[in-house]
Amino acid sequence: MQISDLPATILFGSLLILTMLSAYFSGSETAMIGLNRYRLKHSANEGNRSARKAERLLKTPENLLGVILIGNNLVNNIAATVAAVIGLRLFGDTGLLLAPIVLTIFFLVFAEVAPKTLAAQHPERFAFISVHVLDPLLKLLYPLVRGVGGTANLLLRWLVKDTGKPDEKLSMDELRTVLLERSRLPTRHQSMLLQVLELEKLCVDDIMVPRNEVYGIDLEDDASEIASQIASSQHTRLPVFTGTLNRVEGVFHMRKTSRLQLSEPLAKDELKHLCDAPYFVPEGTPLHVQLMNFQKKRERMALVVDEYGDVQGLVALEDILEEIVGEFTSDLASNFAEVFPQDDGSWIVDGKALVREVNRSLDWKLPIGGPRTINGLVLEHLQRIPDANVSFEIDGYRIETLQVGEHLVRSVRITPTSLG
Repeated sequence: MQISDLPATILFGSLLILTMLSAYFSGSETAMIGLNRYRLKHSANEGNRSARKAERLLKTPENLLGVILIGNNLVNNIAATVAAVIGLRLFGDTGLLLAPIVLTIFFLVFAEVAPKTLAAQHPERFAFISVHVLDPLLKLLYPLVRGVGGTANLLLRWLVKDTGKPDEKLSMDELRTVLLERSRLPTRHQSMLLQVLELEKLCVDDIMVPRNEVYGIDLEDDASEIASQIASSQHTRLPVFTGTLNRVEGVFHMRKTSRLQLSEPLAKDELKHLCDAPYFVPEGTPLHVQLMNFQKKRERMALVVDEYGDVQGLVALEDILEEIVGEFTSDLASNFAEVFPQDDGSWIVDGKALVREVNRSLDWKLPIGGPRTINGLVLEHLQRIPDANVSFEIDGYRIETLQVGEHLVRSVRITPTSLG
C-alpha cells in the first residue's frame, strides 16, 4: 500500500505524532544546551541518575547535537511528505503548493517556538526526561551520528583553523557576575563571597594602620610609662621599638604580661626577651596573598615596609577578615570613633579616617581608587593645602573643611547631596 492510499485519519494522526516528535527534539536541544553546568554537576554528585546521564551526554556535545538534529530532520522531512499527500488529496495541485507554507507555520508554532520556550523556562525538568530517550537513541544511531559528525568536522577544519573547545572556566569577573545575577544564596552569604573576590583588588596598603597611628612600646620611654601602657592597652599584640618604628625589636603578646613585674621598675631587657620576632611584609602585597601568608606562617600581625625597608604601617589578620565579614560589631557608625553624626544629617569626619572605613561604616561610595584617607582625598581634589575652610563636592558628597592644620586637613563635614 502506498502512502497516498492511506485513510485521511491515519495521515492526520501521523502528522500529529510527527509534530509531537519534532517538538520533543526541538525542546530537548534547547533544554540540554541551556542546562546550568554547575547545578547539573551538583545534582549528579548528589546521585541524580538523570543528571548523570545528562552530564555524560554533554561531555560530547557534537554527538548530542548530532542525534537531536538527525532525529529532528528525519521527522520534519517525513512530516513534509505526509502534509504534501494530505494537501494533494484535499485540494489537488493547489493543496500541494499550500502544504509547505501551512506546515511551516504550523511547525514553527507548535514544534519550534512553543517547545523551545517551555524548555528554556524549565531546562532541568525537560532535559532530565529527554535524556532517557536521547541516551538509547544515540547508542542506536551512533554510527550514523559519528559519520555525520566526522564529515562536519572535516568541513570545519577546512573552513576554520581553530575548532578547539571553548574554555568553560570562569574568570573572577564572570564568577562575580554569577554571584550577583544567578545566586540564590542569602544576601549576607552572597556579600561575604563577593568580598572574598574583592580581596585580590586590594593590598595591605589599603587597610593598614598608618605608621603615625601605630600603637606600640618605645623602649626609650620611662619604665613606669611603659608599664602603664602595657597595663592599659586594649590591643593583643604591641610592636616594641627603640625610638622609631624602623628599629623594631619585636612584638609583645599581652598573654605574657604575667611574666613581667609591672608593680616594680620594669626590666626593659626582660621585655625584649619576651618579644616574638617581628614579621615584615612588603607594601603592595595583595590581601588574598597576605591572608594565605598569615595562615602559612601562623602569624596574626605584620609590619608593612616600603622598598627602602622603612616601616609604613601595621596590618593584622583581623583587618583582612573584617574586609570579608565586616566589622565585628552591630553598629559600625557608633563604634567608629572617627565619624560623628549631626542633627542635620551630615557627618563630622576625622581627616585621618580611612576612606574605605568611612564608606563601610556609613554605606557611602566615596572614591577609593586614589588616596586612602579623607585628608588625602581632600588634598588630591584641591591640589593644595587650603589656607582657610573651603567647601566642594566629590561624587555626590558635599565636603566642607572644618579644621586645617599646617600640613593636613584635620576634620571635615560631609553631607550626601541627596539630603539637599
